Amino acid sequence: MDASFVHVPIQRNSKEENEDIKSGNGDNLWQDNPRKKSQKDIDARHTKKGGQKFYGYKDHIKADAKSKLIENYEVTSAEVHDSQCFDDFITDGDKGQNIFADSAYRSEEKEEMLKSKEVFSQVLERAYRNKPLTDEQKLLNKTKSSTRCRVEHIFGFVKQNMGDFYLRCIGFKRAKGNIGLINLLYNMCRYEQIVRLDLLT
Repeated sequence: MDASFVHVPIQRNSKEENEDIKSGNGDNLWQDNPRKKSQKDIDARHTKKGGQKFYGYKDHIKADAKSKLIENYEVTSAEVHDSQCFDDFITDGDKGQNIFADSAYRSEEKEEMLKSKEVFSQVLERAYRNKPLTDEQKLLNKTKSSTRCRVEHIFGFVKQNMGDFYLRCIGFKRAKGNIGLINLLYNMCRYEQIVRLDLLT
């Protein structure tokens, strides 16, 4: 499992307008100017990661580690934490399977949830304040990462071969539809690779 930012054009709003949008009152803005309102995205959000600013949405995916085909996806605004879709992605079909994800998805609550569903956690260990990772945990993380990194290949393909995650549509419904089409197109391209190169035999 992993997630990637999906960029949309940045909105030029006043401070007051942005406050209304964040508080959920964005639909009441620009009532006297329907044309302007139709060009305003009140669902996208700003966020920061690694010192970089992002604006738009987030594509959360669950993929098969062997085939690198996307099995499920969810779309949220950009500020939603990667782990928020974790529980929804775990299904009865995962029983007895390994689940790989980076340390952002790790918590005691989620580890207990996986155990209750008989799913084997391969989520990377994370360090905490005054509790750094042990050498054993670092070694385990390195081993897990050799499989977990396969999900990065999916986002890398989209960015390098499909024009990146950048949308010009407005609003959550259109964004989700377009992101779904991007994921579907990726699967079609990946399936063609699997068949042409006979990768799964």
